[in-house]
Amino acid sequence: MAKLQKSIDKRNALVKATIELVNNSGFHATPMSKIAKMANVSPATIYLYFINKQDLVNQTYIEVKAEYTKYAFENFDTTLSVEAGFEHIWKRIADFKLKECENAMFLAQCDNTPMIDEVSRQEGIKHLQPLLDLWTRGKKEGIIKPLSNYLLYAYSINPLSFLMINQKRGAFQLDKTHLEEAYQSAWSSIKVCK
Repeated sequence: MAKLQKSIDKRNALVKATIELVNNSGFHATPMSKIAKMANVSPATIYLYFINKQDLVNQTYIEVKAEYTKYAFENFDTTLSVEAGFEHIWKRIADFKLKECENAMFLAQCDNTPMIDEVSRQEGIKHLQPLLDLWTRGKKEGIIKPLSNYLLYAYSINPLSFLMINQKRGAFQLDKTHLEEAYQSAWSSIKVCK
């Protein structure tokens, strides 16, 4: 049992080191040797858990995306109105991005660069299904604009990454008023105007 836990700890250390190094240096400036050193394991140990650097980053992306969406959809009730459901999910996503800044920054980097392969990207999208289902219902009910889910995400969710990055840089401090204004802007950008 102790051997299994040690193995889990090593893998977790590799994932954590990958997130930190990719956030600070970028994907291409993060060699496996640096990841191993930060995780306090030998470089050969990485290959017990991952095929190569691409596999390490892809698996890390999928794991972080799963944590992100688990948090975002916690206590989500599918019987809520489209607007109430979106507000719940949006505010949970905002909370995650502000509390789990390192993980959120890693996802933002992955979403904005070609470093994640398409299979992993599609796996990550599956984790967003409750939000996609809500948007589908909203489109059918005439509440959500009949746009591509990519556009809906770009207008309503992606701005949170911009705000989070600027807060981390110290350029802008989000308070409750700013978050409420950001939510209202997100909702306004995707709802059908009546």
